[in-house]
Amino acid sequence: MRMLRTAAEREEAAALVQDRQNWLTLHGLPVPARADIPAQFRDPQTMSAGLFEDGRLLACMIPEHDPDLGWGQGPCLFLHSIHTLPGQSDDITRLITLWASDFAARIDLPVVRAEALARHALEAEPLAALLRRFADSSWDVCGSGPGRDGDRVARLELPAEHRPGLRALINCQVHTPQPAPDDRSSA
Repeated sequence: MRMLRTAAEREEAAALVQDRQNWLTLHGLPVPARADIPAQFRDPQTMSAGLFEDGRLLACMIPEHDPDLGWGQGPCLFLHSIHTLPGQSDDITRLITLWASDFAARIDLPVVRAEALARHALEAEPLAALLRRFADSSWDVCGSGPGRDGDRVARLELPAEHRPGLRALINCQVHTPQPAPDDRSSA
């Protein structure tokens, strides 16, 4: 897991996002309506990260330190815009889960949070199957509501946990995200 440093890596991440969005559409799952996610990954100002195996990008995301989500209690590591390469096993989700839980613990954050688009009831397929896979990987589904980008989402939370043996499996070269500026201090 490492930061996306070059224009080529950012472009590869944008292409992965587009491939995943096409796959989601073909499988009846929602895609974000209000945000150009591929453009976010192309932007060199975005502190995006990728999960690589043998030089191949398997997943990308934007890890953030304690943004104002409007839900959840206390500080967190927020994984914004998680996208995985279509056609891969659930092992990628498990690796992201293990890495995120350990990374949050190493930077002294108690939980990891993420959001999954949820235009229908959480119990309705195919979303229910996706949420079961997250739950099977130790994520808690914390209800639904407006997400960070305004879409209705399922809210996911994962406890931080030190995993000392994980470094042999996942090399982490992700910068510690900085806390979001507190708008209240400038008032």
